[in-house]
Amino acid sequence: MAKGKRMTIQEAVQLINDGDMITFSGFTIWRRPMAIVYEMVRQRKKNLHLIEVNSGTHGEILIGAGCVKVLETCWIGHELYGKVGANAARKLKSGELIVEDYSHVHMIMRFAAGAMGVPYLPTRASLGTDILNPEYDALGKHGLRDGSNPRIPRRKFEFLTDSFYGEQGDIIHVPAARPNVCIAHVQQVGEEGTVRVYGQRYSDAEAMKAADRVIVVAEEIVPEEVIRQDPTANLIPHYLVDAIVEQPWGAHPTGCFGYYEVDGMFIRDFYNKTRTQEGFDAWAEEWILKVNSFDEYLYKIGFRRLDMLRANSSYKYSTRVKRGA
Repeated sequence: MAKGKRMTIQEAVQLINDGDMITFSGFTIWRRPMAIVYEMVRQRKKNLHLIEVNSGTHGEILIGAGCVKVLETCWIGHELYGKVGANAARKLKSGELIVEDYSHVHMIMRFAAGAMGVPYLPTRASLGTDILNPEYDALGKHGLRDGSNPRIPRRKFEFLTDSFYGEQGDIIHVPAARPNVCIAHVQQVGEEGTVRVYGQRYSDAEAMKAADRVIVVAEEIVPEEVIRQDPTANLIPHYLVDAIVEQPWGAHPTGCFGYYEVDGMFIRDFYNKTRTQEGFDAWAEEWILKVNSFDEYLYKIGFRRLDMLRANSSYKYSTRVKRGA
């Protein structure tokens, strides 16, 4: 196969510039491109503007490592394996991180608007809540809505009335999300970039379409003529993708439906050890900075642990993971 869009993890991360607005595929602790995240820390990316529907373990790692300057999301944490992100909270309190808070549905609408190529979408969601309180416009208070950055809207929200039917009450205009880069982890990608996702797709299509550049990490790269035989199963076409990377287990410790489970023990250990900056630095030294590649990281995790997480091909989930404990 000609190289084309195919890259190594190291080459793909070089497409991400310091100061870029970035977003990711997946949902909290599912299908996050962790192989790319670890390499971003190794390459010491900085001043990133992370914008997501919600964030998780991957965001906590980038924030703890000092890669992120601005976070726009509705939530960050590790679901049942840890409370709301300790690294984000610590950096926010110290003034090292600016956090802009939107509701979940607002973030979905922002990415939908970005994917559609329109500047905003209307909604009535969150009326009467402090989500809309101008006192909590963090980007505005930091002087970042002055129009100098074309990725940041000049207003957090706009309030208008209905000019079509004359309905009473405010209509909220939610600004589009316009990231520089979307980094996605998926189950399969074609040689030219056609993306296939099994299981829940979350807001992946909107995130990819809203971004200027798309990097796709896949469990496997498959022949393009094969993946196109069932076009209804594919998420986005090849021409929207700029780089593809084949990395089995590349979402670990988050899960990848049909391939492996979330490594809850690993995430819980990360949460417990990184509540302080000293704890995070020690964890990052062990699991990222002293590990030269993702393959070396997987070797460190060990075959037995990975095999326990591996999904049964019929059930699509692991029959070896103890649940409910």
